[in-house]
Amino acid sequence: MKVREKKWIRFRIYLVATVFLTGLGIILGRAYQLQVLEKDRLGAIARQGYIGTIKLPPKRGIIYDRKGDELAVSVEVGSVYAHPNRIKEKAKTARQLSRSLGERRSKIFGLLKKKRSFVWIKRKIPPNLARRIKKLDLVGVGVTAETRRYYPNKEIAAHLIGFVGSENQGLEGLEKHYDRLLKGPQNSLIQMRDALARPFSIRRPAFSGHGMHDLILTIDKDIQYQAEQALKSAVKKTKARAGQCLVMNPKTGEILAMAVVPEFNPNIFSKFKADQWRNRAITDCFEPGSTVKAFLLASGLEESVVAPTTKFDCENGEYRVGNHIVHDTHKYGVLSVSDIVVYSSNIGAVKIGKELGYSRFYKYLKKFGFGSKTGVDLLGERKGFVRLPDKARPFDRITPFFGQGMTVTSLQMATAMAAIANGGKLMRPYVVKSIVDESGNVMEKGRPKVVRRVISSKTARKLTRILEGVVRDKGTGVKAAIRGFCVAGKTGTAQKVDPVTKKYSNRKYVAVFFGFVPADQPRLVILVVIDEPKGVSYGGVVAAPVFRQVGLWTLNYLRINPNVQLVDKGMDEKEDGNEISGTDRVSQKHLKIELGFLPDFAGLGMREVIKKGRSLGLKVFLEGTGLAFKQDPGPGVPLKDVHKVRVCFRPPA
Repeated sequence: MKVREKKWIRFRIYLVATVFLTGLGIILGRAYQLQVLEKDRLGAIARQGYIGTIKLPPKRGIIYDRKGDELAVSVEVGSVYAHPNRIKEKAKTARQLSRSLGERRSKIFGLLKKKRSFVWIKRKIPPNLARRIKKLDLVGVGVTAETRRYYPNKEIAAHLIGFVGSENQGLEGLEKHYDRLLKGPQNSLIQMRDALARPFSIRRPAFSGHGMHDLILTIDKDIQYQAEQALKSAVKKTKARAGQCLVMNPKTGEILAMAVVPEFNPNIFSKFKADQWRNRAITDCFEPGSTVKAFLLASGLEESVVAPTTKFDCENGEYRVGNHIVHDTHKYGVLSVSDIVVYSSNIGAVKIGKELGYSRFYKYLKKFGFGSKTGVDLLGERKGFVRLPDKARPFDRITPFFGQGMTVTSLQMATAMAAIANGGKLMRPYVVKSIVDESGNVMEKGRPKVVRRVISSKTARKLTRILEGVVRDKGTGVKAAIRGFCVAGKTGTAQKVDPVTKKYSNRKYVAVFFGFVPADQPRLVILVVIDEPKGVSYGGVVAAPVFRQVGLWTLNYLRINPNVQLVDKGMDEKEDGNEISGTDRVSQKHLKIELGFLPDFAGLGMREVIKKGRSLGLKVFLEGTGLAFKQDPGPGVPLKDVHKVRVCFRPPA
């Protein structure tokens, strides 16, 4: 190649390179001018095209029960908005929207007449209604997607979960306590003008710095439902003002159920009185009455001032202390410490308390958690009241021995009873099992936490044996007995103070029963409180049957086998104090099958089979019609190995 041609090729290369570099330099220079030098001016011009920005409610994380069943979810809905300044035929538009939305025409017309660039017509409407509005294709009217909180189980665990407001902000319960974690990124509806000055809207997410999280609770939806149904039935039957039922795992502090009556539906919470939203299990304080005798005896045994066989004269029902007289419901003579608790003698409790001394009793009450918050992960918990020894008058030092002159919450009582059940350790109760991010990673996990040791395991065992007597034939809590299981518990009937007279009322009481089961290897602590029952108001009569109903179902549901020896002894052959007779009487063989083993459904109708199967926590599949004649698995199989049963039916011969 000639030298001249080489020079020409080199020249063309340089020329093309110069053109490209010059072009790139111009582009970079222009970008610098727009992005840096003229950023503020151009931003102001762009913002002139914005009509306004409307913040939309953020989506929220899901709340699950311990098995993964959804308790609170976010569902997509539509919201209708309008640009009044774009709508010329306001009356016609209002009429069409009124017909489709079912709202008053005058209300919509009033919104369209406003001198504003943007108004909400109706928010959070069902998707099918949103599609109908879109099809109308009305000038100046639009539909945007929003999320609405939905509680698929309605009243179940409503007081615990809480609810959210119109902007998806937590207002009560866990929804409020964990609001920051449950909330997802904020979305905005930005209104802009195009080149022809026509308004339009776009959705734009805002950076929030954190993602949305889900909550997995310790609550079991099925146990919660059973507790609510049993409690609701008792409150209705006794015409009571309110009620509470707690179910707890004494070893871990996990709350399996927290039922409160009166109930409410969080999907339509505004239709209920604010008083019904309150989680009474942590907000309502009351005097514990005779239930405190369990903790009095625990203190006395731990300090070795009394033994189970120590005897005291119960003064035949009346005992003068200073200028006051302490009464017993029944007249008793000399009773052992064990019998004082079993019969619930106030006079006996006072004499045990005098041996112990109020200062030491106060110390143990505080160790059991009374007068302090439990630390549960819920808002609104109250700490109750226990009088300081140096501020207590002489009779103020006596009344706490039988549960007056101090106040507690239901959660405090259940937590304290759990300390007796688990061998003497006070556990921190909790309701959130774990917090999970959008990718399914566990960000935080609830773990059992021992607050302190309250009593020794030896004292706890002694006390348990005494509390078992409360639920036996001569005790005040016999209606809490569960066939095949040893129950330990304590009854209580506390007078309420009349707000008018400032004295104890003779008509208003709080009936309580709390205990644990099985007593030898506790799996459940159950507390039942019935507030102001009408008629008979004793805890052993009003609250104890709820304990039995919830306890029996939950033990079957958790596949906890009964003690066959207790079944053989024929424990609890009375139901609510009446002997079982007729078709309800079963042989000991069938009793063993019912408690811990799959029963024989032969000869039963479909409704009876479904009811019995569900009461055992089983999925029941039916085939045919008539009466049951065959089942798979067969009768007598341990319930812990069975999750579903198929039952065949045929017409009777």
